[in-house]
Amino acid sequence: MSHDGKLMEMLAGYAAAHQNPFNVFVHMIGIPTIMCGALIPVSWIATDIGGASINLAHVAMIGFFLFYLTLDTIFAVVFLVLALLIAQLATYLGTLPRATAGMIAALAFFGGFALQFVGHAVEKAMPVLVKHPIQAGLAAPFFVVVEMFKIAGLRDDLFNAVQAQIEQRRTQEA
Repeated sequence: MSHDGKLMEMLAGYAAAHQNPFNVFVHMIGIPTIMCGALIPVSWIATDIGGASINLAHVAMIGFFLFYLTLDTIFAVVFLVLALLIAQLATYLGTLPRATAGMIAALAFFGGFALQFVGHAVEKAMPVLVKHPIQAGLAAPFFVVVEMFKIAGLRDDLFNAVQAQIEQRRTQEA
C-alpha cells in the first residue's frame, strides 16, 4: 500500500491535532452526534422513489461516501454503513413533532461541537474547524471511521506511516 497522496496528507494533518486519547474519545462521540443533529432537519426534505422514501440526509451521506471513495475504499464502505444508520436515526427523530425534533437537532449539533472544543482544550491543539471549517466538516466523519480501525488494531502499517510523517513534520518545524 502506498503511503503518500491525499489520504496520507489528510490523516497526518488530522492525527497531529488528535494525539490525546481523551480528545479522540470525545470526537468519536461528538462527530456522530453533530452529524445526527445536522441530518434531522435535512431529513424533512424527502421524496418517494420506487416506493422507498429517500430524503436529503440519505443523499448527503451518499455524497460523502462518494468523496471518501477517492481517499480509501475500505474506510468509505464502513463509513457508508455507519452514516446510513445515523441518517436513519435522524430520519426517525425528524418524524417527531417539529419543535421536539428541532430541539433534539440543536442540542445534538451544538452539544457535539461543545465536546470537540473540550477535547481540543485538553489536547491543547487548535481545532481544524477554526482554521478550515469546510474541510473539517467534510473530513471529520471520515476520521471517526479511521479511528475505529486504529482502535481495533487494523491497518497498523498505515497508522505507523502516519505517526512517522507527524514526527517528520515536527522535526522540520523545530
